[in-house]
Amino acid sequence: MVRVDERLTPSPWHKRFITWPLAGGATWLGIRLMEMLSIDTASNLGGAIARTIGPKLSVSNRARRNLRDCFPEWEDARIQAVVREMWDNLGRVAGEFPHMRHLDLSGGDPRVEVVGVEHIHALRDDGEAGIFFSAHLANWELLPRMAEPNGVKLHNVYRAMNAPLADKVLRQSAGRHEDELIPKGPGGAMRLARIMRNKGHIAMLVDQKLNEGIDAPFFDRPAKTAPALAVFALKYRCPVVPARVERLGGARFRVTFWPPIPLPDTGDAEADTLSLMTEVNGWIEGWIRETPGQWLWLHRRWGK
Repeated sequence: MVRVDERLTPSPWHKRFITWPLAGGATWLGIRLMEMLSIDTASNLGGAIARTIGPKLSVSNRARRNLRDCFPEWEDARIQAVVREMWDNLGRVAGEFPHMRHLDLSGGDPRVEVVGVEHIHALRDDGEAGIFFSAHLANWELLPRMAEPNGVKLHNVYRAMNAPLADKVLRQSAGRHEDELIPKGPGGAMRLARIMRNKGHIAMLVDQKLNEGIDAPFFDRPAKTAPALAVFALKYRCPVVPARVERLGGARFRVTFWPPIPLPDTGDAEADTLSLMTEVNGWIEGWIRETPGQWLWLHRRWGK
């Protein structure tokens, strides 16, 4: 007898020959359509579609639960407004994606204000490995693109899409060198280790849940947190630079880089890892509290 969940779960054959190709085709078509528009029109259109449809989807209930847990003092109207703003931002990210590679990120584009570029230059010139960390805030696709115009070759860790063709379309549309994109997983971890040994630079978005991660506080609750950043930073004693993207309105942004944060050095690797990831989570929490509608509250960050 076949259980209901088995009947509803696509078979590997179905995924390979139907679901995944359709996802790849839809991704290609969406990117081509947005690319035909100006960045402002694409951003506005993506935001309008997402904020209209997104709050009605069942997945938005997870965002509402997360917001209530993090901000128990908020009234329901404010939570609903932040969910709508979150979807607006997510739709804008999708609309802006094919236009990212055409932006001048060397400091000459009026759409992108850059603060703290000297901290990129410091990592460029110190002859050592280095790590930039950020979160899924505003248009997070800007961060890895800021380094090359300022002389730093940056390798970006990302989560590959389940549909291989869709993932390939996104990687090609990003307009970045293949060796700069490192998918999460064991193979990616080996590549990261090699980059760090060769005194390279990596960028990590560290605000998502990792089931095998360590429990580090985030909004006053333990959250499974990937320790890779701390493991690499403590092993190579390299600079760890906080980097934040803010949406200033429409397709206009501010990217801020801070000085490297101090690394703990107690001699207890486990305690130092927890200490550093607690510090990192604290930075991200502060950014989210300032612009809650620009964070992706859809994550199962606390296991819900």
